[in-house]
Amino acid sequence: MASPSRVPGQPTALPVSLTVNGERHKWMLDPRVTLLDVLRDHLSLTGAKRGCERGECGACTVLINGRPVYACIALACTCAGTRVTTIEGLSRGRRLHPMQRAFLEADAIQCGFCTPGQILSAIALLEHHPRPTQAQIAEAMSGNLCRCGTYPKIVRAIRIAARGRKQR
Repeated sequence: MASPSRVPGQPTALPVSLTVNGERHKWMLDPRVTLLDVLRDHLSLTGAKRGCERGECGACTVLINGRPVYACIALACTCAGTRVTTIEGLSRGRRLHPMQRAFLEADAIQCGFCTPGQILSAIALLEHHPRPTQAQIAEAMSGNLCRCGTYPKIVRAIRIAARGRKQR
């Protein structure tokens, strides 16, 4: 006989602990819940957008331990113990992240739907390639679609942010 707290045929909730934008959170979650659902529905962080829900458009891109990940196809339980950064976690008070400032300077925002994912992918790019080539930019940004066609401005924003970075 099944225990009263478990419905036969339903997955058992799993303990999931994530650090999101520097703050630790714990939940008991259905193993089928995506990271995007946790961010939007449990934390009200709506910067990561629900686009294709197949990991093809990049609108839901977040950083997990500094790497860009499509939150719509990442199961929350597989992200347990990681550091998740969303667009909401970049600015410090009213002080924008340098990449956010570069996107504004380059007028790379257009409708704004893809902008959070674009910015997070660009940040990850500069962490690995502080002075990226055109090919490196194209490769890193290839998973983020912009239906407004503002790619030249996005590339310009990345170059602005790269110029502003201190040499390590």
